[in-house]
Amino acid sequence: MTSSIPCNDLERLMVRALEKSGATPAMAAATARALAAAELEGLASHGASRIPQYCSHLKNGRATGTAVPEVVRNGKAACLVDAKQGLAFPACALAVSEVITRAREFGVAFAAVTNSNHFGVAAYHVDPIAQAGLVGLAFGNSPAAMPAWGGRRALFGTNPIAATFPRRDKPALVIDLSLSEVARGKIMVAAREGRAIPNGWALDKDGNPTTDAKAALEGSMLPAGGVKGAMLALTVELMVCALSGAAFGFESDSFFTEEGRPTRIGQAFLAIDPAALAGRDVFLDRVETLVAAMTEDSGVRLPGERRLANRERAARDGVGIAPDLLLKIRTLAGEAGHA
Repeated sequence: MTSSIPCNDLERLMVRALEKSGATPAMAAATARALAAAELEGLASHGASRIPQYCSHLKNGRATGTAVPEVVRNGKAACLVDAKQGLAFPACALAVSEVITRAREFGVAFAAVTNSNHFGVAAYHVDPIAQAGLVGLAFGNSPAAMPAWGGRRALFGTNPIAATFPRRDKPALVIDLSLSEVARGKIMVAAREGRAIPNGWALDKDGNPTTDAKAALEGSMLPAGGVKGAMLALTVELMVCALSGAAFGFESDSFFTEEGRPTRIGQAFLAIDPAALAGRDVFLDRVETLVAAMTEDSGVRLPGERRLANRERAARDGVGIAPDLLLKIRTLAGEAGHA
């Protein structure tokens, strides 16, 4: 059962909750905006359900609410952004702004983010890149949740990857995937609601398959596609951490514990200007050629279509939030007595 709330009202509550927990207005606004976007698109596991987690991290020193991200290394077509252990969204916004500017100048640009935190829906961050007419990719690691292939202990994060390809006068193609069989946030929601999870999603702390969501959170996730998913997770760990100096998944405490070390994980963003290669018109023509071939089959759904439909519906009808979660957010915002 859920309660419907206008997205703007939910976003305002989230801003207030984050500010009361120690975030600056800028950090709170950037974070709440991203979580509200996730709710609009039907991605509840990366939406308002993260507010209690973020607020506890701010209160317990796992995230620094007063942090102001900064470009600390400048390599022309590449740069390093230090999130300074703040919530990830201001630092990621800075990195995305940098790759857009630099890709327009150099044709391609890469920005890594270090000393960061959970960055929500990976695809959210590449949307401005597509809006700028560029191809965008995003990568992020997370606290240890998956074993290396053949291992039993959690070592890699679920390590999402997102990509966006602009189209001519149509919404961009958006591809977003976690490298675990399912996003860990879905298991978090199942645990909170007392629901079982499908077999094949996770292992318990002893390395045995489990359908118990709480046991899964204490154990490890299974990689999507077996060894291939595990190798991609390894690639992301190296790409976002070895290049930036950020913490590997096994060097960071779980997102789901209130106390512990600052996460210090990493993200990376790549932007490519089609004009620097075959040319913008050629690129857009080739994208449409492929889309046309794909959609000749009536069962094909383009990536990102469902999110757009969800966004339109939620903007009209509001977003559904579990009553206990909404009460918790109102309490964190100091508005528990309000309807």
